[in-house]
Amino acid sequence: MVNDSKSLTDDPVAAINSRDVEKFLSYYTDDCVYEDVAVGKVNRGKDELRNFYTDFFRMAPDVRFEQKIAIRSGDWVATEWVMTGTHSGSTPELPATGKRFSIRGASIMQIRGGKINRQSDYWNMASFLQQVGILPTSTSPNWFGRLMMRLMMKH
Repeated sequence: MVNDSKSLTDDPVAAINSRDVEKFLSYYTDDCVYEDVAVGKVNRGKDELRNFYTDFFRMAPDVRFEQKIAIRSGDWVATEWVMTGTHSGSTPELPATGKRFSIRGASIMQIRGGKINRQSDYWNMASFLQQVGILPTSTSPNWFGRLMMRLMMKH
């Protein structure tokens, strides 16, 4: 059971960085809800969360998180972090590019009984896709609109 703000944030990050998924899961309640907003995935319970991180490690086996700040107020914790790694593993939706990425993000967590019961992660998917070479990195302010028009015209 985790009782202080530092353990609520630093210990799960250390477990992820060491690829110890079971240790990571020990910081969550059995009925946890973990939402990755950028991916559009809600994981309910430890089994779904385990599968999510196992798949994530396949895509970026060298991924690391660096926590920048953590703030706790009552049963809520907010963190800001930087996720870095190499997109070296393919998924059905996203073939590996071998390119490095560095993405800033934030997590909002609700604590129950000294463990994380609910977590929502927010990060910039477009920046990730640009860094790994899937989206263009054009500085034109209208590149996204043009891309969306091309995608819509294909359907």
